[in-house]
Amino acid sequence: MLIVISLILILILLPDCYISMVMLKGVAWPWQALFWSPTVPLFGSMCLMMATGRNALMAKIVFYEILLVALPQLVFVVCSLLGRGAALAWPAAQTCGNIIGLAAGATIVIALAYGMLWGWRSLEVKHLDLTFDTLPESFDGYKLVQFSDLHSGSFERHSTFVQQLVDTINAQDADMVLFTGDIINTHPDELQPLLSILSQVRARDGICSVLGNHDYCLFGFGKRPANPREGARQVVEMERDMGWSVLLNEHHLVVRGSDTLAIIGVENTGKPPFPEIGDLRKASEGVAAYHPSGHEDAIASHNSIFPILLTHDPSHWRMEVLPCTDIPLTLSGHTHAAQIKIGHWSPARWMYHEWAGLYTQGSQSLFVSQGIGGSFRMRLGARPEVVVISLHSGTNKSTKNDANLAERKDEENRKKAI
Repeated sequence: MLIVISLILILILLPDCYISMVMLKGVAWPWQALFWSPTVPLFGSMCLMMATGRNALMAKIVFYEILLVALPQLVFVVCSLLGRGAALAWPAAQTCGNIIGLAAGATIVIALAYGMLWGWRSLEVKHLDLTFDTLPESFDGYKLVQFSDLHSGSFERHSTFVQQLVDTINAQDADMVLFTGDIINTHPDELQPLLSILSQVRARDGICSVLGNHDYCLFGFGKRPANPREGARQVVEMERDMGWSVLLNEHHLVVRGSDTLAIIGVENTGKPPFPEIGDLRKASEGVAAYHPSGHEDAIASHNSIFPILLTHDPSHWRMEVLPCTDIPLTLSGHTHAAQIKIGHWSPARWMYHEWAGLYTQGSQSLFVSQGIGGSFRMRLGARPEVVVISLHSGTNKSTKNDANLAERKDEENRKKAI
């Protein structure tokens, strides 16, 4: 950690030194002091963060200062240096580089300031219609509402936003609500002020949830329980007190006549350094085919059971779900789309193959939610989202259409015979 912080400090100081010695050369000292004024508190904040350990407040201050001060300066310096290089062939390029750098730096400051002040409040409702040949007719039109990554520690003083979230979820009139992990940042106490609000979430067939990597209280900045295992147990207990069904490598069944919808929930499984304690084989036993070899001839389908997997980390889909199961729909979160998305691009794509939205391979689909919150309140483009998923039965609709077509042909044949 000390090495990482030292490298960050160097990256912060080098642009300042370049601007001070090259761009502000000969400028009076009061203006030089004014230029250095944002960097001094940033440097002091980082020193305090190292001295105070995992202090959440200091970590947030450093994070915001890096984004609003150090990043724009770094962008300006890169543009300026490129301009100086191009000036060897075209003298005017040096001035152009500086102007572009100033414009880019100012744009970054304005955009990130928006994300910190308003972007995280910009709740969005997404609607998704998914058709599966294996979905039983009894569940045709079944409505799921997914939300993910609440990170309640970021909203303790913003209960109005959480109330808006709950009201938005309830307004969708869901058959079932699904939460795909990370309800806290570092400590179960974060959830306490929001329990009464989150207890208001309603759905006809209930609320199912799984744990995310943060819910095990193992890492992150801020207060953490002395016994992480006890902290995770408290998180589970609090969710259950809210009326949620927390699935710990197990499944929940919704039965309609002879048909069944199986909500499979696994504990966190994905990329290191996060805990990998999910057991998909155990969780799906009896409701979804599982074969570690991945041979198609060993995977049996369950015509009357439609399984849906809740797994926090989307990396799990390629790691185990695709090669070892025939589970048609997987829901995840975790990535937050890096909380920055410009068009269809996000830094999250550098870390995850599937990072936001719908992905399909063969007959299997994965939807990755951008989530609600984060360790830091900032959203630019990657808006917090509630996702409404309507399930449709492809086979049954096709069968009905074929039957109707056959009836029409029979009727035409009878008319011809007459």
